[in-house]
Amino acid sequence: MKRKKDNLEDLYIRFTRESDSELILDSIKRLADYEKKSDLVVATVSDIKKALFENRFAESIIAYYKDVPVGFAVFFHIFSTFMGKPGIFIEDLYVDEKSRNIGIGSKMLSFIADLALRRGCGMVEFSVLKWNKPSMRFYKNLGAEEKNEWSNYRFSGRALKRLASSAGDLPDEPAHLNV
Repeated sequence: MKRKKDNLEDLYIRFTRESDSELILDSIKRLADYEKKSDLVVATVSDIKKALFENRFAESIIAYYKDVPVGFAVFFHIFSTFMGKPGIFIEDLYVDEKSRNIGIGSKMLSFIADLALRRGCGMVEFSVLKWNKPSMRFYKNLGAEEKNEWSNYRFSGRALKRLASSAGDLPDEPAHLNV
């Protein structure tokens, strides 16, 4: 469904607040539905509040179009040792299906890119599911380059616990360095 770009005068993007935690979780669930991964969402409103607003592990934004929330993004800082600069990694970026193809996703990415530059970052990175061709085309049309030389890996659940348990009782630093 191709639609031409709307006049986005009625679009605004803002950082989320703790009072948005339920809306953020709702958005995460809509994204999971789109990605056919609804069964993987175990986060609660309490988890969102703690991670985003108490511990500040990540940041998030919400896009409003005509005063209705239509998109969100969650992102956090990363670091490139080769560049010697921080970057921003976009964990999730989602625009409601009925609000796509009018420029909202592009504006959200522009918001994050501007934020990255103002913070002295050298890049903005993200991952796209291999089957998600519409998103791949969208990002490539904006100038994103695919990083084919890397494969993503993850430790979670039992594997994460098993790996962590093999650390044993290692001290943070050798005692003779604690000066």
